[in-house]
Amino acid sequence: MTRLSLYGICIDLVSIKMHDKEKKTIGILGGMGPEATAFMFNLFIEEAKTEKDQDHPKIIIFSNPEIPPRTDAIFKQGENPVPHLIRGISLLQNAGADIIVIACVTAHYFIQDVMKEKDFRFISLLDEAVKWVKTNFPGLQKAGLLSSSGTIKSGIFHNIFEKKGIQLINPDENEQKIIMDAIFGKRGIKAGYKTGNSRQSIVRAAISLINKGAEAVIAGCTEIPLVLKAEDINVPYIEPMHITVTAALKEAGYSTR
Repeated sequence: MTRLSLYGICIDLVSIKMHDKEKKTIGILGGMGPEATAFMFNLFIEEAKTEKDQDHPKIIIFSNPEIPPRTDAIFKQGENPVPHLIRGISLLQNAGADIIVIACVTAHYFIQDVMKEKDFRFISLLDEAVKWVKTNFPGLQKAGLLSSSGTIKSGIFHNIFEKKGIQLINPDENEQKIIMDAIFGKRGIKAGYKTGNSRQSIVRAAISLINKGAEAVIAGCTEIPLVLKAEDINVPYIEPMHITVTAALKEAGYSTR
């Protein structure tokens, strides 16, 4: 072991080297909804290359279902979620999180306002999704978007994808109402119904987007991958949570499968 004495202070160089390589802690801000948060956590377990418990990533989860509905806020019909997002991120940082991911697409609309108040390393579902597409499907020109109405109105997906030359196709007005009911309805995905009408509605909406010319389908809401799987469609499936989990693992210093 190499040791260095500096002004009477003994420094362990091996310890410094090990500390430099210490893996980062990932913080998940969730509860929007809770099941999507659990799905994201499970992806971290599945995507990390592991042989034993100690190989898995260090993760802190704050699942706060009291964060006001993001779509309501975008439509100016509900409380601004920004103060709640700031408190959640502060809690994660105080607990030791080095990297933050948010298990809600629509919440990304508010992230710039959050960043005005908080300094943190954030890995965006949107940024990672478009980078993944340009790497894996560089010739993609049109993609269908399955998301909440708030996400469509906000334009957060459209802005980032269209800057990269990818046109997004939205469901028509009636289809979007069906999607919203499948996600938020009394027997929707957020209510715990992941089979039956909720799943069938989402699958039909994805197929409709493909019939309109979509060359890929984006899971633009974190509830979508709870019911829509890659094998349900015959075009590439762009799943931002899955993509972002892989990016966060690499950023934190973990190997992926």
